[in-house]
Amino acid sequence: MGGLVYIHELIDIIGHNRARYVQHITANWVPIALEERNQRCLGVWATVGSTGAWPQVVNMWEFDGWAGLVANFEVELAGGRDQDPSLAEWWAQAASLRRGGVDRIVVAEPDTRGVEQLIADGVRGELYAHELLTVPQGRAPELLAAMAAEAAPAYGSFGIAEVGRYRVAMVNDSEVLALWAVPSWSAWAAFEHAWIDRADALARWRSAATALGADWRRQLLVDAPLSPLRIGRQPAPTDRRPLDEIS
Repeated sequence: MGGLVYIHELIDIIGHNRARYVQHITANWVPIALEERNQRCLGVWATVGSTGAWPQVVNMWEFDGWAGLVANFEVELAGGRDQDPSLAEWWAQAASLRRGGVDRIVVAEPDTRGVEQLIADGVRGELYAHELLTVPQGRAPELLAAMAAEAAPAYGSFGIAEVGRYRVAMVNDSEVLALWAVPSWSAWAAFEHAWIDRADALARWRSAATALGADWRRQLLVDAPLSPLRIGRQPAPTDRRPLDEIS
């Protein structure tokens, strides 16, 4: 039951509340999650609306394997309750900022680095590419292997660094999540231009993915102000600010 397991959250924001929500989730929740659940924040990102649905936020929470995820659920749902009582006030505030979302449990590939190692290695993007890929049932492991062999070096030729590759659990090995740190907007533009033009730099990866029947959607993300890869640490209680001061 080793390796890293994550909760991946795609959150729908109510109106003009995204800045308040990302402050609430990072400064007001991350320190509690670390202390009570050993739940680490990999990142909190705002979606770039022009590349997908909006306004949305992506959160990723890191656990030490399935045992770590179970411990989190045991704190949250002990005794058959549907919410940790210590979070009642936090949830009440969050409810005014968000209207729901979609979560996934995802399992990191063995060579995917955890948040502490990513920070130590200086992995950070001016923006991030978030890819959700689908394949015929049972082919996710093959796609993840092809991604390591072909996508990582191809993306790397544009200066794009891998944050992680993840198999989506609780489906029939048919979904993969990938996250990439893009160094600049110009690097992203060069990559997308090459993608549209089917440039040689990306040909091997596209060929491998197509042979596996893969389809995908790429969406851009930008760091929240207190996202760990941005600030080089987990947010702390000293980062708190009243939400009514945030516009």
